[in-house]
Amino acid sequence: MSQVLDTPPPTAPPADDDLSALAARHGLTVSGARPSLPDYVRQLWARRHFITAFSTAKLTAQYSQAKLGQVWQVMTPLLNAAVYYFIFGVLLGTKRSVPDYVPFLVTGVFIWTFTQSSIMAGTRAISGNLGLVRALHFPRAALPISFALQQLQQLLFSMAALVVILLCFGVPIAASWLLAVPALVLQSVFNTGVSMIMARMGAKTPDIAQLMPFVLRTWMYVSGVMWSIDKLAKGHHDWPSWVVPVLQANPAAIYIDLMRYSLIDSFHASQLPHHVWAIAVGWALVAGVGGFIYFWKAEETYGRG
Repeated sequence: MSQVLDTPPPTAPPADDDLSALAARHGLTVSGARPSLPDYVRQLWARRHFITAFSTAKLTAQYSQAKLGQVWQVMTPLLNAAVYYFIFGVLLGTKRSVPDYVPFLVTGVFIWTFTQSSIMAGTRAISGNLGLVRALHFPRAALPISFALQQLQQLLFSMAALVVILLCFGVPIAASWLLAVPALVLQSVFNTGVSMIMARMGAKTPDIAQLMPFVLRTWMYVSGVMWSIDKLAKGHHDWPSWVVPVLQANPAAIYIDLMRYSLIDSFHASQLPHHVWAIAVGWALVAGVGGFIYFWKAEETYGRG
């Protein structure tokens, strides 16, 4: 009886506010908490060597099991271009209305492949690397950025083949080729931004990766990869007035046609939409900045659940 009487009454568990104050007093922070946007940028910059090394390693490993190895980096878009040439150029007769159709087509396929591959890789950047995300602490944006950089490196390998094709089909080297550099920079920023948007969506709903090939295939067909938007518009005067501006302002079409204008002398400025460089910069800023912020806002949720 005396032991029962001497037992102290149970104490109430500490309140959450008390625990928060205790943690703050000893310098403890929430595990995986989202840093501020400036801190996040600084963390990414501090890991820039990891981003480049990771993208290079993924590129090297991509075709490591194939006997031709890295040759497939160039062969894959070339084979796609050959298929499109047979279907659209020969069977549908598109080549008759487009000067320098082979350089026109190959340039479109290579530049489109860059966008397509970046977005597909970004969609799986988080969901396909959950082991890495859960095991190590690093800014998660490093993954979609690394995959976009990997696709840029692959494009640069392909550009060597593109130059050879242009020269073989009589396209001369010109000062306008220098315009390819800012066009590729803007496209890279756009691709990276869209990759980060898709990485966040793919992390929450992995099934999106199964849907994306159909979305990207539709996008390709309306982006003038195999045909000229300008030529098609001139042959369809019965179209509503808004159709051609929408097709021309399509970001994939913008970057493809900028590269064609830079590299192919028969592709003239009159075939580009008005203020094309302003549109290209606008798409890059909207996708790049907007995609980065959109991805950062869900930083603490990646790899959980």
